[in-house]
Amino acid sequence: MHYTIDNLARLVDHTNLHADATEADMEKLCDEARRYHFKMVAINSGQSARCSALLAGTDIHTGAAIGFPLGQMSIAAKAFETQDAIENGANEIDYVVNLTEVKDGNWTYVQDEMEQIVNVCRAASEGREEPIPCKVIFENCLLTDDEKIKLCEIASEVKPAFIKTSTGFSTGGATVHDVRLMREHVCPEVQVKAAGGIRTADAFLDMVRAGATRIGCSAGIPIIEELKRRFDAEGIDAIEL
Repeated sequence: MHYTIDNLARLVDHTNLHADATEADMEKLCDEARRYHFKMVAINSGQSARCSALLAGTDIHTGAAIGFPLGQMSIAAKAFETQDAIENGANEIDYVVNLTEVKDGNWTYVQDEMEQIVNVCRAASEGREEPIPCKVIFENCLLTDDEKIKLCEIASEVKPAFIKTSTGFSTGGATVHDVRLMREHVCPEVQVKAAGGIRTADAFLDMVRAGATRIGCSAGIPIIEELKRRFDAEGIDAIEL
């Protein structure tokens, strides 16, 4: 595909999920997202109202993290948190799967959880100009390839908007191997988000080449600035990936 700097910036979910993030931190995050025209700010759900107000009148989304970062909540609790975040202005949802149920092979539970949270987003999307995307966070560093593939198969049935590699809060983040594996095993309607440990322009581009159509990171600004320098040095205004 053909990517300008703005196209590349629009792949970025600009992230601050730190527990001690202040109001000033959220203002800074949203201001940076406006200046660089990132796609979304990724925040804990309790910041939904604040960030959606700060981004009012822009095309930048407020993305709430649900069950974050461990995923160890009941389905009812995650569904409530999803609904609450949306009612407070979130217009994208990233939730963490219940890894205990994945490890125990309780795939009926995992599918039920995915269906319920995706359905909350779908119901809340009715009457809106844009649907509310639901992204399913796998936490791949804790999974086998077979478990990742099974989650892809479930996602192919349920059809969330995205499946996502990682929270960035565990033992590892996104890898090219995982992005390729997910893209290969999930249906075409479901996109892949790479997140966790993506800090350089080369890593960013590698994830896009592997099939990611959204990149979650806190290093979006240095990445885009580096890409701008490369474009200027090469005298180009776009690249093919």
